[in-house]
Amino acid sequence: MSCWMPGCPALSMCRGLATLPIACLERAKDLKTRLGILLHKPELGHRIGTSSKLQLGSRQRDSSREVLEWRESFDQLLKSKSGVTAFHTFLKTEFSEENLDFWLACEDFKKTRSKTKLASKANRIFEEFVQSEAPREVNIDHETREITRKNLSGATSACFNEAQAKTRTLMEKDSYPRFLKSASYQDMTKQATSRGVSKRSHT
Repeated sequence: MSCWMPGCPALSMCRGLATLPIACLERAKDLKTRLGILLHKPELGHRIGTSSKLQLGSRQRDSSREVLEWRESFDQLLKSKSGVTAFHTFLKTEFSEENLDFWLACEDFKKTRSKTKLASKANRIFEEFVQSEAPREVNIDHETREITRKNLSGATSACFNEAQAKTRTLMEKDSYPRFLKSASYQDMTKQATSRGVSKRSHT
């Protein structure tokens, strides 16, 4: 860059560089060359790309295996966070997601350590899911409902055990088989299987 005008920044820069010792300028040139070589090394980019592809492939294999495991048992489905999410989405289409929400609320309730919180949570769960005409009433028999009501007087982490077990059995025998036959789950298994076949064909 050149400039004949007085006070030009380029002219000042050139003058400034001219006053630097030659050794400094040579070192700067050397550093620039080394950086250029490092940045343009093809094997570095290849190594980074391969590493990220391997990680992505591993995640896809894990999720594919998980999707296929859901059909092994209802327990396998409930153990998986993404399985619970997929099942919840399916239950919404049948307007019966309150069964799973109640089961999840009971699981969370069992982890409560404070007795004060235990009592208030128990009442809230009972009012929302168990009592007659509850906003999100679960489908349990009258006897189980009454047992649960009595359990509230001395709330412990086990006070919903019977109602939770009945709801779980209902989901396992009724909703779970329909979920496995649903179009959404069938699509997921096809994708998972095709990823598995694709992986085997590349090895």
